[in-house]
Amino acid sequence: MHIAHLLRDESLGLRPLWCEDTMLGREISGVTATDLADPARSVRPGELVLSGLLWWTPDDGPAKAERFVSALRTAGAAALLAGEKTHGGVPDDLVHACRRYAVPVAAVPAHVMFRTITDSVRLRRRGGPGGPPALPEPARERLDRLLAEGADPAALLDAAFAHLGRPAAYLLTASGRTLAATTDAVRLPMDGSMDLPMDGTGVTVPVDVAGAGPYERLRLYLPEPADIPPRVLREIAAVLATWQRSGADHRATTYEAASALGALLTGGAADPFALRAALLACGLPPQGPYEVITAAPDRWALAEAVARLRPGGAAVGALPDGTAFAVLAAGQPAESPTEPLAAIWPRIAACDPSRPQHAGTGPRADGPEDLNGALSQARYALASGRNAAPDTSSVTDAASFTGLAALLTGVPEEVRAAYSHTVLGPLLAADNASSAVLLQTLETFLARDGSWARAAEELHLHVNTVHYRIGRVEQITGRDLSRLDDRLDLRAALLCRVR
Repeated sequence: MHIAHLLRDESLGLRPLWCEDTMLGREISGVTATDLADPARSVRPGELVLSGLLWWTPDDGPAKAERFVSALRTAGAAALLAGEKTHGGVPDDLVHACRRYAVPVAAVPAHVMFRTITDSVRLRRRGGPGGPPALPEPARERLDRLLAEGADPAALLDAAFAHLGRPAAYLLTASGRTLAATTDAVRLPMDGSMDLPMDGTGVTVPVDVAGAGPYERLRLYLPEPADIPPRVLREIAAVLATWQRSGADHRATTYEAASALGALLTGGAADPFALRAALLACGLPPQGPYEVITAAPDRWALAEAVARLRPGGAAVGALPDGTAFAVLAAGQPAESPTEPLAAIWPRIAACDPSRPQHAGTGPRADGPEDLNGALSQARYALASGRNAAPDTSSVTDAASFTGLAALLTGVPEEVRAAYSHTVLGPLLAADNASSAVLLQTLETFLARDGSWARAAEELHLHVNTVHYRIGRVEQITGRDLSRLDDRLDLRAALLCRVR
């Protein structure tokens, strides 16, 4: 196994910090983890070194980095993988020292356990040329035949492990959902299966499919791999990768059918017969009821969530503007996908921590004629969640709009800014102290329900001063604060400010 193999493994997410091209072919003889300030005695030539950097501190940091990396160079380490969890990143002192001593270095994301890297290295090394035998020929022929027949992954797992006594084996999605399992395998808990391959037990093998995004990556997991050769597990994972690739055409077809349904729903009043045909093409009941979910930016995140909520009873596609959406066959009358979706959404979003994922839900649609309205509300809920907290994954339900402030969050930022500037005008001038005072007085006056006395008390002013300032606000804005409509207009303008 070479350094290049490790860096190309997308399931590990390693981030190269310094490495010359000529070093990528270095053979890795083993792996060791250490946080000794002087690791020379614990490292053997050719080993990959994992370090959580507990030994490094900002005080005398350069000297500590020099001592640590020079020891790695003396010991002949192949490369250093430095954890980002302890210090929130890899110190520059360490990167500079690695460059000086020609020791390749890469960062390990905080969410990746060292055990995962250790398992990956050992699997690759033991499964290399001259390693233990791979799948027997009869087993391989059986798997090839099943693939040609379009067998499901559970049948593939049973056939792959038949000659090994059919140990418990699972095919897991990125969020931990069990996609398939061998016949006698104990069912994994839905809430815990994502963490099982990371808890220090069993073994996990990535199912590598080129171009697969973070929500499409699958993993083969065995709680008790016993003495199964790693090369055999890797070959089984390769068979599962072939199965995943073979389903690409079917997934594309269902996606196109759902997107065609989305185009009908957003294109104005849809012909009832065309709408019925589109629902049937998506495998949905033609009469309802339905639930609608929208999501952004990754449709695969929504697809994974929907697979947990309604396996086989939903269509996931894209609207003409690119927004991902799903139509689900509704459950019992009292059931709604909002609460269960909100419960699993953090687990879904964790598959790709680099991009916050947002979802919006609308009301239940009793029939096809109600889908357009439910979708419109779900889209508005999605926009509200993204506007309110763009950097935090969220699920927003249209039913949560119980106040003016919540309702306005769904309005595009540009529209809110334009409305605020139109209504408040010069009061928004940041460099005008008197305008800031008037704006503060207006906010307090409206927050105290137009009570002169209560506003004066909170602002520590005489009531006459409040009267004067509000009068100035009325002159500048052309509004009459004795009228409810004008008060609402100004309140909305204050809420629409883009800070």
